[in-house]
Amino acid sequence: MTESGKPILYSYFRSSCSWRVRIALALKGIDFEMVPVNLIKDGGQQFSKAFQALNPMKQVPTLKIDGITIHQSLAIIEYLEETRPTPRLLPRDPKKRASVRMISDLIASGIQPLQNLSILKKVGEETQLTWAQNAITSGFNALEQILQSTAGKYCVGDEVTMADLCLVPQVANAERFKVDFTPYPTISCINKRLLALEAFQVSHPCRQPDTPTELRA
Repeated sequence: MTESGKPILYSYFRSSCSWRVRIALALKGIDFEMVPVNLIKDGGQQFSKAFQALNPMKQVPTLKIDGITIHQSLAIIEYLEETRPTPRLLPRDPKKRASVRMISDLIASGIQPLQNLSILKKVGEETQLTWAQNAITSGFNALEQILQSTAGKYCVGDEVTMADLCLVPQVANAERFKVDFTPYPTISCINKRLLALEAFQVSHPCRQPDTPTELRA
């Protein structure tokens, strides 16, 4: 926490995991201060001794709040949900809540890590695009099928949930890697609705303090 009592979010503008948390903070109306961590500059600021002391996994996001430091985006969102439950990001109904967690885990564990910067560095520059496209389409094939049975206006019914916070950043990744969205009409439709919401707009990578000038909107 800062002297003003505000939470501190360590974030990178293009990090989809950081974007999830920024959306949650915006939806819940939580005022916070941001500390940008450039994952590329100088070999990656996340590898500095100072940041590694803060997060031993050397990853963003990291949130300092209520006297504790939390790593991992879904753990952060669940903590915010438990301590600041309005508006709700996990449905009251246990079956819907399970669907939200299932979709969130599918994206956060089954898609995003496979096309993350650290993995792409290892597969080699000449194969990065194909690798990322394959990882995303494999996950999206499953996700599209799941959403056809869970979706209303959004991923699970008609309320914005943690699943939606995971979906939009992952779609942005897919667009960056030039994935063909023709097979994914449900994903595309939900994403379009969510991007019209203010919380998703103010938290967008093109509107962050560390967004490069040429990528601002």
